Amino acid sequence: MSVFAPLNGRAKLLLALFVVGLAAAPIAADRYLLSVLILIFYFAYLGQAWNIMMGFAGQLSLGHSLYVGLGAYVAAALWTKFGIGPWAGMFAGMAVAMAFGAAIGWLGFRFGIAGVYFALLTIAFAEFTRIAFDHMDWTGRAGGLFLPVRAEQAHQWWNLRGGPLLFYYLALALMLGALWLCATLRAARIGHYWLAVREDEAAARALGIDVFAVKMKAVLISSAMAAVGGTFYAFYYNNLFPAQIFDMSRSIEMILAPIVGGLGTLIGPILGAFILTPLGEGLIAATEEAGLSAPGTKAVFYGLALMAIVWVAPSGVWPWLRRKLGLETP
Repeated sequence: MSVFAPLNGRAKLLLALFVVGLAAAPIAADRYLLSVLILIFYFAYLGQAWNIMMGFAGQLSLGHSLYVGLGAYVAAALWTKFGIGPWAGMFAGMAVAMAFGAAIGWLGFRFGIAGVYFALLTIAFAEFTRIAFDHMDWTGRAGGLFLPVRAEQAHQWWNLRGGPLLFYYLALALMLGALWLCATLRAARIGHYWLAVREDEAAARALGIDVFAVKMKAVLISSAMAAVGGTFYAFYYNNLFPAQIFDMSRSIEMILAPIVGGLGTLIGPILGAFILTPLGEGLIAATEEAGLSAPGTKAVFYGLALMAIVWVAPSGVWPWLRRKLGLETP
């Protein structure tokens, strides 16, 4: 059975045209548009990673910036301190993030910490790590860690050194790869176990499902994916600051796309990122054009726009759009 079986033929055709359009977009897009598209792909990818935890397995995490930051710092430090390439650094970052995820998951699931209390536990780990990194010499402390940018490395894709086109197609591959991985996982036995645990944990346990193992798998996969996103972030921006990458606002940014797009759906995180990122960029331009420079102006309009979206589509834009366009499987 196809991993995209829930989508009907029209939806699959639209998805294929969408991918072809994105692949060809650099032909017509300027540098600014490429940078916006890269941000969209990046948040869509991280949204898929978080969606596994909350959308599939029903475990609320508000500290996912922890895994992104660990993936970013490990890969960047291995590159700057020891000359170890980002691909190897990425796997090291995944291992470290999964170790932290395993610790959080074990503490939370072993002692029955659930719901908002589990969310607080994830925030606590992220904050503790941020403070620790603020005082570590090898991370540059609060002053940040900077990746060197040398002209002779301008076209070394294997070291993630290159121009916007390299990062555009890399981010696109990450987003599409995450879509395929999530679709595969959801169609597999583990995906059905996650949904069973999300809907009724006690009933899932009564049916013989090892709830602890199922939830741990969600944490490990989600944290590893987030760490990969961190590696991308580090080599795209070439600078890291603990107060920036571990901040809770980063976690909130990460979860908005799947919530707005459609929690627990495959297309929701992508659609949410395509709505929210241009919305944020458009509001910046519009408020500047209107001369509204007071602090928080953009946030006010952003919040109002989010309220309008949630009012129109309380279950997410993708479930609403899917019904309107007739993209559901009969």
